[in-house]
Amino acid sequence: MAIDKVKAYFGQYGMEDKILEFDVSSATVELAAEALHCAPQRIAKTLSFLVDGHAMLIVTAGDAKIDNAKYKAQFKTKAKMLSPEDVERLVGHAVGGVCPFAVKEGTEVYLDVSLKRFETVFPACGSSNSAIELTIAQLEEYSGYAGWVDVCKGYEMETAEGC
Repeated sequence: MAIDKVKAYFGQYGMEDKILEFDVSSATVELAAEALHCAPQRIAKTLSFLVDGHAMLIVTAGDAKIDNAKYKAQFKTKAKMLSPEDVERLVGHAVGGVCPFAVKEGTEVYLDVSLKRFETVFPACGSSNSAIELTIAQLEEYSGYAGWVDVCKGYEMETAEGC
């Protein structure tokens, strides 16, 4: 199971006990916010795209949406999301639990600037009922990110720290 891979991944840093598992689904931003009792903006959702035949992940704030023009300017191609089958096959996590941790080799991870307004965010951990609270610096470190991008729209730059 993908959550076991993520637990093992965080185990090498002594962080596996920080992973939260819920009795309810956290597969969507709204469900995760309910499970965590926090603002949906602080859910770090991981979106999966196909670029040059490879999987690419972009981690965004829960209230952000991909801006196709910004995406194309950044990556020089049209945004093409992976199908649910391809997400699991190419990334290693199923839809609802996709995260930037313990992904298949060759999967690039980018962090969107929509996350920078928060001290901590909550990405999933490989299952549809898990999350971990990380600072932005920890998200950078543990995601193995390739860089910061500005490819989203629809979010407010004000913080929503409630959790």
